[in-house]
Amino acid sequence: MDEAIRLRLQADVPVGCYLSGGLDSSTVLGMAARHTSHPIQAFTIAFDQPPYDEQAFARETVEHVGANLHILPVSQSDLVSNFADAVYYGERLSNTISTAGKYLLSKATRDMGYKVVLTGEGSDEIFGGYVAMHEDMLLYNREGQDEQTVQQLLAELQLNNPVSALLLETDASKMPLKGVQRTLGFVPTWLKNISAGLMKAGIKKLYPFYTPAFAAFVAERDAFRIFLNRLDVQGQLTGREPVNQSLSLWSKTVLPNYVLRMLGDGVEMAHSIEGRLPFLDHHVVELVRDFPVSLKIRGATEKYVLREAARPFLTDTMYYRKKHSYSSPPYALQSNQPLQELLQDTLRGEVMKSLPFYDQKAVIALLDQLPEMDDSKRTQVTFTLTGMVSACILQERFKLTG
Repeated sequence: MDEAIRLRLQADVPVGCYLSGGLDSSTVLGMAARHTSHPIQAFTIAFDQPPYDEQAFARETVEHVGANLHILPVSQSDLVSNFADAVYYGERLSNTISTAGKYLLSKATRDMGYKVVLTGEGSDEIFGGYVAMHEDMLLYNREGQDEQTVQQLLAELQLNNPVSALLLETDASKMPLKGVQRTLGFVPTWLKNISAGLMKAGIKKLYPFYTPAFAAFVAERDAFRIFLNRLDVQGQLTGREPVNQSLSLWSKTVLPNYVLRMLGDGVEMAHSIEGRLPFLDHHVVELVRDFPVSLKIRGATEKYVLREAARPFLTDTMYYRKKHSYSSPPYALQSNQPLQELLQDTLRGEVMKSLPFYDQKAVIALLDQLPEMDDSKRTQVTFTLTGMVSACILQERFKLTG
């Protein structure tokens, strides 16, 4: 890691660091600070609601390593105003406006004269940092633990990860995942999360919002089977530890298509920012690939070996802190708020009418019901409606359908 960071600091222009309140970016910043004769400039986002605002953790880290911190406050209005550009440059659907936060961070960094930044992406994919992989470890790599111990650790996992706890779903009995179970011998938690999200949204309840042709098309597809059929399961996954299988599947799909594309290169290059990722240096990846799972996740501690190696560069707070995935606060749709206005204006408009996927009249009927919903229901519906808005943005910018 030290060599990977040293190499990526070489440039004809100043190199900064993106800094969240997490272990990965704090490690990169701390190690990078040893290779420079002047304080490194760190850039971070500040949201307007705890626990999504991590600026206090970022401040503690820069004081510890002797860096300078630049904080970008981001409001709901800022995210909404820049959501269309973030989707355009990310070139994919998005069901959350938080993607616009990374777009704004890159813009602010470029406005300060920086063109190159080191980032912490890739660490979770090689060290098993996501909460879902931690759950996989508890469920499928029990190492002699009794059932009571497993259940206790699962409960602690949810308690210690209040933001990510919404993504944990261990009951797959009612989900369409039998094909995954037959193929892999287990169901990775992150795939259960996707299925759980569809089930909680009532996927069949979404059919009335689709055109008849698209609803029929979706109903006939086994998305999970199609997903696995496109991968070399027999050659690359069979016989490996379940956690490593889960990480491999994630790294071939979510990492390149969302983490690196939409939250990374897409929004960074929109402002001519070059993001450099020391955790994905091939020497680092090849080394960590062969580590036993117990070095990646140990008991209640994720990314164990990284946490120990990086201990000299971390504050006590950061060393003991649990994984916190990047996300903006979940905004319940309220009247006269920017997100509400974006959804209403876009989904009632002409671009929505031109999409071949949705029945606009049914969507408008849902919009009309929003004032009668409680905050919890409106927040849940927000993700579905935001995804529709992103489809409208792609249609308007790229003219994908006639």
